[in-house]
Amino acid sequence: MNQPVCHYEDESLLVLEKPAGLLCVPGRGPDKQDCLSLRAQQRWPDALIVHRLDQATSGLLIMARSLAVQRQLSQAFADRLVHKRYIAVVAGRLQESPESADDQGWQRIDLPIAADWERRPLRVIDHENGKSSQTLWRVLAHQSGPAGQACTRVLLSPLTGRTHQLRLHMAALGHAMLGDALYASEALARSTPRLLLHAAALEFAHPVSGRPLKLESAPDF
Repeated sequence: MNQPVCHYEDESLLVLEKPAGLLCVPGRGPDKQDCLSLRAQQRWPDALIVHRLDQATSGLLIMARSLAVQRQLSQAFADRLVHKRYIAVVAGRLQESPESADDQGWQRIDLPIAADWERRPLRVIDHENGKSSQTLWRVLAHQSGPAGQACTRVLLSPLTGRTHQLRLHMAALGHAMLGDALYASEALARSTPRLLLHAAALEFAHPVSGRPLKLESAPDF
């Protein structure tokens, strides 16, 4: 069982890198017991999950090393004091609109998300029953995909933390992520061996010392 890559470690918390395809916590059934938390606890027995990434998503994830720190970090996420950045590759040539950009150049998606109860675990955009959900995005580069199709590398910043938020929001724009088996076309889902979505940066105040922490991780795509 491979040990997770550790980007930061002290007596209070860890910042680890989750590989694509690995669960954060055990799932149902004997074939879904391998997960990041189990691997981490083999090296750090006190490691506790604070937040999660989708199984298909890779990248940075914080773990606490005590219940008190876990509570503090969970509250920081709830209060939107943990700033996250993701890198993704989406289908098509996504274009920014200068007129709708904020003063830092971000574009905003504001579409409410609800569970699709008949097709769980899928989520849907639901303007009547969905929970408020916002994502900021910026174009990093236009590029060619594995089959030569037009694609766009984007930087994403979720302001809320809904399940599948980034994947669903980009699909709702008409630019689904490459390798997305849930919200992309079958051809697009099969175009890459993995979902091209990576948690690339985390910025937050240390829950004990208060000093700012900024961790970064480059995607392998």
